[in-house]
Amino acid sequence: MAQTSRIAGFRSMSVAERRHAVANQTALEDEVFDQVDADAFGPEQAANLSENVFGVFSLPLGTATNFTINGTDVLVPMATEEASVIAAASNAARIARPAGGFHTSSTAPIMQAQVQLLGVADPHAARSRLLERQDEIIDLANAQDPKLVEVGGGVKGLQVRIVEAKSETYVLVHLLVDVRDAMGANAVNTMAEAASDTIAAIAEGRALLRILTNKADLRLSRARAVFDKELLGGGEVIDNILHAYELAAADPYRAATHNKGIMNGISAVVLATGNDTRAVEAGAHSHAVVDGRYTSLSTFEKNAAGDLVGTLEMPMPVGLVGGATKVHPAARAALQIAEVKSAADLAELIVAAGLAQNLAALRVLATEGVQRGHMSLHAKNLAVSAGATDEEAAVIVDRLIAEKAFRFDRVQAILTELRTGVR
Repeated sequence: MAQTSRIAGFRSMSVAERRHAVANQTALEDEVFDQVDADAFGPEQAANLSENVFGVFSLPLGTATNFTINGTDVLVPMATEEASVIAAASNAARIARPAGGFHTSSTAPIMQAQVQLLGVADPHAARSRLLERQDEIIDLANAQDPKLVEVGGGVKGLQVRIVEAKSETYVLVHLLVDVRDAMGANAVNTMAEAASDTIAAIAEGRALLRILTNKADLRLSRARAVFDKELLGGGEVIDNILHAYELAAADPYRAATHNKGIMNGISAVVLATGNDTRAVEAGAHSHAVVDGRYTSLSTFEKNAAGDLVGTLEMPMPVGLVGGATKVHPAARAALQIAEVKSAADLAELIVAAGLAQNLAALRVLATEGVQRGHMSLHAKNLAVSAGATDEEAAVIVDRLIAEKAFRFDRVQAILTELRTGVR
């Protein structure tokens, strides 16, 4: 793991200096960064991952600093085009450091495959028949992936649900599969398809859908952190953060944006490591529905010392094997930088990043408002897009902040002034 995730002056370094600093902290060779250069993943390689490929689309890849997870310093790779995300996560991680950073845990990596049965005359009796013969079904499914079983994974159980739908009553069989260090979609889908004929025969119905569910509520990861009262800005800031959280817990309109803030951190790490952002996002938002109401994924409360305590528990179906995690060179580099040894390690790092991002957003909302910090970074983007040099961009950003006018036409006007000397 990283010797320290506190890298002095990291923000002000050049790209080359940042690469060298990360290599020093992780004991990686500088050559690892060859994997994240623009020419490391071209159209020919991309054609192996997608269809009708004519090019590649790049995103900024950076690392969040200051993270301590379960007593160990780590650097957190993040791929995102949104300004302030990485800086915000790094700052929140700094605030958590005095109390030991983030503490994490996970359940077993259980993914679920569903087999939908139609035309079952006696659904409740069919459920009993299926459970009576579950060992037979499990053995059949496990025969599809003996290697997974060999390393301790495979189908660990069966659930049968009866779902009343508009057209008829469906019987749904869930295969509960320990997928180890894989995300697991291919494994569970193969098992569901192989076992579906036997399942249908036992239920005396017809199998239709045979596919995983992205509501991965048996594969959970958790993160907890204590955020220092003084570093946050005092008791009033904490009270305001709690009010912001309580609104998200009570109101789905606020919860949608609150959870989007969490996913700013989550999706950035998932993407950087070559995992499936859509699967993680689907699982997250379905998990946010409690008793039919969409609510906050995270919780915040005040401890006896008056510090803020944040917790986040959510599905995290990510892996280290298969897909882009092995094919994409930048994903391989990101995993090397993160130095994770298992899918659980990666999942917990991701959830810690999500909690950090959430806290950072709440703190900004509870103090200066989102626009000041976010828009200063956006202002630099506007200046660069207008063709400003670094020196010109610095002047433009200061002017836009002073004027509180973050518009492209204003950028163009200021740039013209700088170059012509005419106001």
